[in-house]
Amino acid sequence: MRLRPAGSLTRAERRGGHGRASVPSTISSSAVTMSVGAPEAMRETRFANGVHVLTERIPGVRSTAVGVWVRQGSAHESHDDSGISHVLEHMVFKGTRRRSALEIADALEALGGSLDAYTSREHTSYQARVLDEHLPVALDVLADLVLAPRLEQADLELEREVILEEIAQVEDTPDDLVFELHAEQLWRGHPYGRSILGSKESVSDMRADTLRALHADRYVANNLVVAAAGSVDHDDFVERVAAYFGSVPAGERTPLVELPPASARGVANVTRSGSQTHIVFGTEAPGHAHPDRHALILLSAALGGGMSSRLFQRVREELGLCYSVFTYQSFYRTAGLTGVYVGTRPATADDAAEAVREELDRAARDGLSADDLQRIKQQVKGQVMLSLESTGARLHRLASSALHDEPFVGLDGLLGRIDAVTEDDVRRVAARSFDPSKHLELRLGPDH
Repeated sequence: MRLRPAGSLTRAERRGGHGRASVPSTISSSAVTMSVGAPEAMRETRFANGVHVLTERIPGVRSTAVGVWVRQGSAHESHDDSGISHVLEHMVFKGTRRRSALEIADALEALGGSLDAYTSREHTSYQARVLDEHLPVALDVLADLVLAPRLEQADLELEREVILEEIAQVEDTPDDLVFELHAEQLWRGHPYGRSILGSKESVSDMRADTLRALHADRYVANNLVVAAAGSVDHDDFVERVAAYFGSVPAGERTPLVELPPASARGVANVTRSGSQTHIVFGTEAPGHAHPDRHALILLSAALGGGMSSRLFQRVREELGLCYSVFTYQSFYRTAGLTGVYVGTRPATADDAAEAVREELDRAARDGLSADDLQRIKQQVKGQVMLSLESTGARLHRLASSALHDEPFVGLDGLLGRIDAVTEDDVRRVAARSFDPSKHLELRLGPDH
């Protein structure tokens, strides 16, 4: 597994189904249709039991990306069961009531499709990408995984070793590990700082009956979002989803994560052998729904979002102190974080860290000029539009709006929010989130 710094997500790690039943008559399928400007067409339907279904039809494509999201992630766990959401994600692939592990793996691969899953701080996701004609098979596989896993102790004994190897891999990958260590110290024991994978101890102690209890409690209709993007007909998709998910018990919505305390500041050092020192700066940021999110994204892109960014040009091109330097941000439901990563040799760690601090301080003091703000708006809008040529990106955008209980914003609306960011917005957000004195700087590497 290789963690993605910006989102702290486990890497999608599986490949993977088939069938259909009649539509339950108890389903309320009054759809709310939103037109967001050609060629987008988003529609959504909420079932009486709480399942939220969304689609976006994309003309001109022959594939469909489809997924099921569950509102359950590492931030909803206790210290003792740390990593249980991720273990459950693994275990559903060990077999269901209708399929063996091999049958799960072969069901979509044999059709040229793919099946993936990941666990994050606040949700677990199961997704497939297939030709449009194979969407019924993909939905059948996803429903099978989510609703009918075997979760047997014998399977857990085997999969436990796989997950322990995954934990060991992160521990041997310092540019992954540094983000976990930083989050743990930044959030001062809050669940947002807890490892998604759990610890060796918590994973070693986990039992199948605990997994079954979590599945029964959290894999319920009020926690489920089912979405598809690409070559998909909404009404047909809703009918198929209802056949699988319409009779799922409503259950209780997973509680919101409590607001974290003030984040840690200062400098922390973790000593370990290696050829590089890995440095992460970071501080708290607003949650996903906060209106300052777009200003922060623009600032982060200007500071460290590419080869033309300030950090890349200063720390790598001008000073030659690193190979990799970038900014990152994550927006959770109640809070977020933003920061900078740089990897450098131990002998140049102080110089690299000082250069990063100077750029953070300059941004915090001055924000962005009118010309710089206009340039970075064009860059970010271009990246957004290019990314939305992917059915997978469209799928994630659909699910994100539902998971955060926010209205879906179409491409025109999103571009409008980016354009609406002012110099004053940037200056205010920069002073709050880029002041290096408010950051926790964590270094992972050898003594020097």
